Amino acid sequence: MVASEPVIWRVRDRELVLGSIPLLMGIVNVTPDSFSDGGLFLGHDQAIAHGLSLIEAGAALLDIGGESTRPGAQPVSVDEEIARVVPVIRAIAKRVDVPLSIDTTKLEVAQAALEAGASIVNDVSALRFTPTLAGLAAEEEAGLVLMHMRGEPRTMQHDPRYTDLFGEISGELETAAALAESTGVDHRAIVLDPGIGFGKALVDNYRILAHLEVLARLGYPLMIGHSRKTFLDPEGRYAPAERLAESVAAGLMAALGGARLLRVHDVAAHARALVVYRRWLEARP
Repeated sequence: MVASEPVIWRVRDRELVLGSIPLLMGIVNVTPDSFSDGGLFLGHDQAIAHGLSLIEAGAALLDIGGESTRPGAQPVSVDEEIARVVPVIRAIAKRVDVPLSIDTTKLEVAQAALEAGASIVNDVSALRFTPTLAGLAAEEEAGLVLMHMRGEPRTMQHDPRYTDLFGEISGELETAAALAESTGVDHRAIVLDPGIGFGKALVDNYRILAHLEVLARLGYPLMIGHSRKTFLDPEGRYAPAERLAESVAAGLMAALGGARLLRVHDVAAHARALVVYRRWLEARP
C-alpha cells in the first residue's frame, strides 16, 4: 500500500499536508543515555546546533526529548527534563519556523515545552501514563502523537508477547485516540505510531512494517520510528549509529506501507532516499 490522498495534520495554527512522501521528523535527544546518541547533544548549544543542522538536511519537524525511552531506561525528574529541553526549544523556535515536538509523558514538561514554542506532544505511552496530556493538547490545539508501548521502558523488552498483534495494537491505539477526542482534541490533530521496538519481539517489528495498512484503517496518519533500532541488526554487528543502510531500508518499507511521517536520526540520508522514492512513484501509472 502506498498512501495516496493527502491528509491534513492540524498543529496549532498551521496545517501540515501529509502525502505519499513521508515528512521527516528529526530526532534531538538532549539526554545522557539515549541508545544511539546519548550524551552527544546534552549541552544546549550542541543540541540547538544539531537541531538546526537536521532542518537544513531536510527535516520538516523536530522531536526534542529530555528523557531516554530506550529499553531499561531510568526516569528523570520533571525539573531535570524541563531544564534539558525548554532552552533548546525556545532557541530553535526563535530561529526557524518549523514545528517542534516535545517527546514526553509528563504534563508539566509538555506544558513548559508548548509555552516555549513547541506545537506537538509526542507521548510514547499513548496517554496511559498521563491521561491529562490529552486535555493540554486540546486546550493548546497542539498536535498529538500517540505511540503504542507494551509496559514501560524499563521492562518493555522483557519477553513481550501478543495473542493478536494487530488487534491489540489497534485496540489500544483506538482507545487512546478516542480518549483524546473525548477530551476535545481534534481528530485531525492526532497521529498514531505503532511503537516499533517498544515492547515488541523481533518478528513483531517486521510484521508491523509489512502490514501498516491494517493500522491505517483506524483513520489516522501513521508515524514510524524505526531509526537505528535493534530489530534492524539483531545480531549486534553494528553500533546503533552505524545502522544507516538498515534504517534507510526500513524507512522506505514504511513509506511503501503508507507511513506519513518518519522519525529519524539520519535526516540527510533518508531525504536522499525519498527523492528516489518520489521519482519511482512518479514513474508508476
